[in-house]
Amino acid sequence: MSNRNNQVNKQAARERLRAERERQAKKDKIRRQLIVGGAIVGVLAIAGGIGVAVSSIGGGDSSAGSGDSTDWAKAAKAPLTKPANTSGKNGTTVVVGKKDAKNTLNLFEDPRCPGCAGFEQTVGATVEKDVKDGKYKASYHLGTFLDANLKGTGSKNALSALGAALDVGPDAFLKYKYALYSKEFHPDETGPDKFADDSYLIKVADTVPALKGDAAFQKAVKSGTYDRWALEMSDAFSKVKDVTSTPTIKLNDTVLGTDSPQGKVAPSSVAAFNSMVDKALKK
Repeated sequence: MSNRNNQVNKQAARERLRAERERQAKKDKIRRQLIVGGAIVGVLAIAGGIGVAVSSIGGGDSSAGSGDSTDWAKAAKAPLTKPANTSGKNGTTVVVGKKDAKNTLNLFEDPRCPGCAGFEQTVGATVEKDVKDGKYKASYHLGTFLDANLKGTGSKNALSALGAALDVGPDAFLKYKYALYSKEFHPDETGPDKFADDSYLIKVADTVPALKGDAAFQKAVKSGTYDRWALEMSDAFSKVKDVTSTPTIKLNDTVLGTDSPQGKVAPSSVAAFNSMVDKALKK
């Protein structure tokens, strides 16, 4: 075999090794993105985004630990200010709809959750209509476990801002929540933690008529009036033992979704949601 052929073969071998290293590097990058906060984030296919498993670390409680700023450490010890339109212990019961509605739709979400954004973008308007029609009340359970998983404080900060919106009124709360989960404003979970920025949260709020230019709302966001309440909401969320991923949607005691290895995947279309709701109401 000639010297030239030997050189060609060696070069080909080096190219194969380089390509294999690049493939492995890509695999490692993906794995690092999924293994966050010391726990694997479960990926659930859903239209418009992906659902994520609640971290087993600390039961999903992110009132302390990785990603928390000094301000949030102080908030945990601050006096509790509960928004209007809440009830229950520490104001962690948030129910929107007609009081005499016989059924309750429970929604378990995290502000930074991409699957929650996908659900809200697809099914949110249907939920809002059903609530107005009295088909069921909507009970919102909001967690912040993704701050620990993805690092940052955006989930807590957005939840505090949602408290400020709830203090304005239930409709302002719903419209603001939809805006935060919208395609236009919901951040990529692997990108910058935009919800950690008060000015960004106010920018989103200015697209909601009931909140646009509202000085009291803006002051509450900037001063963290409802930061402690956001931590209480997160703690209450983390204590619900049978919720292992977000979004989790329950009608009364029935979890709505299709089976997967990671658990129930929330309905990804209006037709699927309506079918599951109608079936659950017959039980």
